[in-house]
Amino acid sequence: CEDLGIEFVDCDYDSENWYSRMKGMEFDPERGKRCTACFDMRMERAALYAHEHGYHAIATTNATSRWKDAKQVDDSGYRAAARYDGLQYWCQDWQTDEMTLRKYEISAKERFYKQEYCGCSYSLRDSNDWRKANGIPNIKIGGDVAGLGDRYFSNPLVDAAEESQDVVDEFFEQANEIAAVSGNDVVKRKEAIQVYKDRRKNEKDDGVVNGLNNW
Repeated sequence: CEDLGIEFVDCDYDSENWYSRMKGMEFDPERGKRCTACFDMRMERAALYAHEHGYHAIATTNATSRWKDAKQVDDSGYRAAARYDGLQYWCQDWQTDEMTLRKYEISAKERFYKQEYCGCSYSLRDSNDWRKANGIPNIKIGGDVAGLGDRYFSNPLVDAAEESQDVVDEFFEQANEIAAVSGNDVVKRKEAIQVYKDRRKNEKDDGVVNGLNNW
């Protein structure tokens, strides 16, 4: 923001309110109702600030990530903007191959910090469970060393490959399978994740690649 001469505004993330709004959705899968509620909360706050300070449009970087459902994100933006006359949500197709690569070119140039999960504590829990099942180190928060890969963006081609459509699709296929068989049952969830642990073990033994995803 300083380099571009743009004011940075911290609208005070309210974690207590967030946990209250997410109650009952602690075990929802990624891209489920919990994600919608989370997007709604953040976009509502952005829309309120925009309305109070004379801005005419809002947008979100969440819509640029293939790890997010663009329609789910955009719908939250439209709902939030509709609360105030004269405010619009700026919607673009940010998830094309070209835009994904451009995003990582900028990230590498600026050496942005590479966060390994979305920021949701429940997603952190689920991501670490999935990593454990696949023999991947846990996510690390902060510091100069990541749980997996580089801590800072540095190679646009490598970074873009980690968010290829094939990698993302495989992750959510597995996540949805786990959610379908386990629901809110923690024991069943652990049993379901064990299946993926065995798949990775067999891959090491027989050399047959059973998955693309390293996250």
